[in-house]
Amino acid sequence: MDASTAGPPATVSTSELFVGFLKIGLSGFGGVMPFARRMIVEQRRWLSELEFLDVLSLSQFLPGPNIVNMSVIIGRRFQGVAGAAAAFAGMMLMPLVIVLALATAYAQFAQVEALRGACSGVSASASALIAATALKLARPLKTSAWQVVICSIAFVAIALLRVPLL
Repeated sequence: MDASTAGPPATVSTSELFVGFLKIGLSGFGGVMPFARRMIVEQRRWLSELEFLDVLSLSQFLPGPNIVNMSVIIGRRFQGVAGAAAAFAGMMLMPLVIVLALATAYAQFAQVEALRGACSGVSASASALIAATALKLARPLKTSAWQVVICSIAFVAIALLRVPLL
């Protein structure tokens, strides 16, 4: 019997939900869906392949990160509100601890010139990646001169004049 045909367990405890999603949360920041699928469908067999896809579809529809939405949906399915809370807490605990540790370390070393330079470089790289992605997304769109003017005005107002979005 393979993972796609094996039925889910009758129940999953809140501690199993917490530990399972804790492992997913430890696997990295962003891009954890393949690891989550392997753990949820193949290893623990909490959901069948089709059930996983249904939960993923709903998670993509809801606001917020897909994997966080999935943790709440799966937790609620097996243990109600307590399961949703346990799965959510497991999913978010280690990223929260890591971010707090990095923030604490940064607060201690923020004045070190090498660190400030590194952060500036990372910021510039991130900005360039966002700009490149925006250009790639905009390239296939058919634009008129009027649309380019409107976008240019919006860019100048927000980026250069610091006009708030709201």
